[in-house]
Amino acid sequence: MPDQPNESSIREALATVNDPEINRPITEIGMLKSVDIRKGGVVEVGVYLTVEGCPMRGTITDRVIDAVMKVPDVRRVDVHLDVMSDEQRAELKKTLRGHDQREIPFTQAGSTTKIFAIASGKGGVGKSSVTANLAVSLASRGITVGLLDADVYGHSIPRILGATNPPTMVEGMLMPPQAHGVRVISMLPFKPGGVETPVAFRGPMLHRALEQFLSDVWWGDLDVLLLDLPPGTGDIAISTAQLLPHAELVVVTTPQLGSSDVAVRAGTLAEQTHQKVLGVVENMSSFPCPHCGEPLDLFGVGGGDLVAEQLTSALGTDVPVLGRIPFDPRLREGGDKGEPLVLAQPDAPASMALATIADSLASKPRGLAGMQLGISPSGRG
Repeated sequence: MPDQPNESSIREALATVNDPEINRPITEIGMLKSVDIRKGGVVEVGVYLTVEGCPMRGTITDRVIDAVMKVPDVRRVDVHLDVMSDEQRAELKKTLRGHDQREIPFTQAGSTTKIFAIASGKGGVGKSSVTANLAVSLASRGITVGLLDADVYGHSIPRILGATNPPTMVEGMLMPPQAHGVRVISMLPFKPGGVETPVAFRGPMLHRALEQFLSDVWWGDLDVLLLDLPPGTGDIAISTAQLLPHAELVVVTTPQLGSSDVAVRAGTLAEQTHQKVLGVVENMSSFPCPHCGEPLDLFGVGGGDLVAEQLTSALGTDVPVLGRIPFDPRLREGGDKGEPLVLAQPDAPASMALATIADSLASKPRGLAGMQLGISPSGRG
């Protein structure tokens, strides 16, 4: 009679299976229902899904089978899926958050998440493409990254990243979908009419939407959170400063000198909101002619330097140019297909420029502005 698999070995293998949305072992978050060993090396594994129709059920099944099949003497793995009860989901929420209160985790004592708000003076400068590729570039380094598409009216991040799955709702808590290792939340899945439906929000509603994205989404333990802000200096930019006072601004512009004035306004708002401008990114910079190799300044030259100089003068602190991204049609083409250039063509000049900028963001220390330090005067609780 052939040897039977060892149950403890099977459970050890299952402890290596992470839920694809929560990124925690299924054995730690109450998703493992049962393990039964049958004759002939057949193992039946029961797994609780967080919700009915979970979009990740296929991925979870595959991961369980792959892990258990590596255990000696296992010949076949059958996975049986069930759905958590309301009580189990409430316990899961408590396990993940540790409390039942709604709060923005990034402003709490002990948070080490670095937050970068990517801004621009006007649309059309490639801000969202830059943000998405920076997020993916950071994630490729093993950094845990979240991306909040705060451009409520002109949300484009889901398409650029190919993050089309809606978030999973667990007891009022949103589990953001992941794409290329980045956790993504956007207004798109919440519009009943889809991408063509306009968002008719005014100031208070915009503030509330941003607040919910920050407090109701389970982001997990992020190393970096990027926000793709709408162009200009409107409600979302102001609400970001109020809700995330330690967020640092990165201003995206083009080499065109005519774009510099509006880009400077996006940066100088930081003086009123008491935020730090980390630097300037010049997108669509000069690129080598494919025929002769000479640099082509398709959109002019000097815009990034001018914005950095004017912001340095206006804010009284050094605002450097973090990088210049050469114009590359493949950056747009990759966004249309949900395939970021930094992954599809990592050796492209634009990808290498984005990687350099990502390195500079990753190396920045997390500031203490706006952060609760969890201390009180002596003698006070």
